[in-house]
Amino acid sequence: MAAAMNCKNAVDRPAEYWFQEAQLTLQNALKQEKLNTNVARNLIIFLGDGMSLPTVTAARILKGQNNGQPGEEGFLSWETFPHFGLSKTYNTDAQVPDSAGTATAFLCGAKTKSGVVGLDDNALYGSCATAAGNEVESILKLGRNAGKSVGIVTTARLTHATPSAAYAHTPARGWECDWDVWPPGERDCKDIAVQFLENFDIQVALGGGREKFLKNSQTDPEEGTGERSDNRDLTEEWVAARSQLGTAKYVWEKTGFDAIDPANVDYLLGLFNPSHMEYHTHPDIAGEPTLAEMTQKAIQILQKNPYGFVLLVEAGRIDHSHHSTRAGRALYDTLALDEAVTMAQSETDSQETLTVVTADHSHTMAIAGYPARGNPILGKSGEAGTDQLPYTTLIYANGPGGEETMDSYILLGDRPDVTNVDTAGDSYRQQAIVPKSSETHGGDDVGIWANGPLSHLFHSTHEQHYIMHVMAYAACIDVDKAHCSPKKKFGSVAEMLRDLRFK
Repeated sequence: MAAAMNCKNAVDRPAEYWFQEAQLTLQNALKQEKLNTNVARNLIIFLGDGMSLPTVTAARILKGQNNGQPGEEGFLSWETFPHFGLSKTYNTDAQVPDSAGTATAFLCGAKTKSGVVGLDDNALYGSCATAAGNEVESILKLGRNAGKSVGIVTTARLTHATPSAAYAHTPARGWECDWDVWPPGERDCKDIAVQFLENFDIQVALGGGREKFLKNSQTDPEEGTGERSDNRDLTEEWVAARSQLGTAKYVWEKTGFDAIDPANVDYLLGLFNPSHMEYHTHPDIAGEPTLAEMTQKAIQILQKNPYGFVLLVEAGRIDHSHHSTRAGRALYDTLALDEAVTMAQSETDSQETLTVVTADHSHTMAIAGYPARGNPILGKSGEAGTDQLPYTTLIYANGPGGEETMDSYILLGDRPDVTNVDTAGDSYRQQAIVPKSSETHGGDDVGIWANGPLSHLFHSTHEQHYIMHVMAYAACIDVDKAHCSPKKKFGSVAEMLRDLRFK
């Protein structure tokens, strides 16, 4: 962690500096008057799970401080995108949402209930009988129907709430493998892992969650066993099915991942942990690729399709870090997303690729107190409360940090004294007001940052399900195609045959 900066040397600027900075920003804004109205060949949606606006701000400051700057003046990669809006995140039955209902909104274009995946509001949570007829298709399925290649990259389990909304339809987000479908009377519904195998053709899928694909009699290559009770190894079934369509590979650790040549692989499944992948700052037993590395490999495989691709990339562990009130981990996983977005921008052309960065919901972390400019964002605020004890700049409304605070009150009569505590340490829990075993989501709006064709359609406060409709419209895979250019004319017989291979 960067040490506290000398404010005078680091940040004192005359008025001319700020005038020049504003004029440069103004000139860049004026250049945006010429809008990109191309048809989007490619669509990429980056999802920071739980990436609230305070998370973005704090990660921005941390990024700058890690580079020896005060931090506040910097930008994350997506903050330089030309267009921005806000997303209202509520579920149809909840003021503060969950990740399943929100993922269904931004991927499938319709709001729904908490805990429900790929089904509209007519479905009832946990009721298999209400699923049939209420399915809503994702932007990935629409893209595949249009001949595009599709992929998913996540640091969570591949069967977790956000990625599952890309391919599954289930009234309970927790039904990730057959053993999870409960009570047994609901087992007419296929579990999410089986739906991944069967629902439609996803060419690249990288993340965690091996336990949901392996038999409960199988020893996991890292630790434990699988969880499936139906005697099926879905990794073997996936490779066998996809090998009928092209070259298919399954990998489970970084060495195998690094050996994959995108030019010679058509289908790639990577499951790098029994459950979720590790936090960005944590080592894995067998080694894991970073979010940026997975994003790059996915793009290199998918972009071979002349009709383009649709890719979902989720930084899933931002959310888990916040739930444990460990803000440092959340910020470093946000910086991992920053690296992935930078990677994607270098691998694609913004004239033909619509890139959207957003979050599914917020969290209760706040940036508080009156810390000096350049003060370490993971440090103390520089002042004390009325109890004469210091507190950190980042703090939560509820969560496990509240339990530790409550215990300290019971034992010592005061809040924990963090004077000599390394609050930037990886295991440090920020204090919270309300004690809870897991910090909750927040209900405030989250950001939508966009770059590429028709990105200017994100421009104000939007309902969350609007995101999917903009992406479909931009790629001409929506019902409205009046704005679309004529069908492509083939330049040669060889090009025609190459293109037809993907249809």
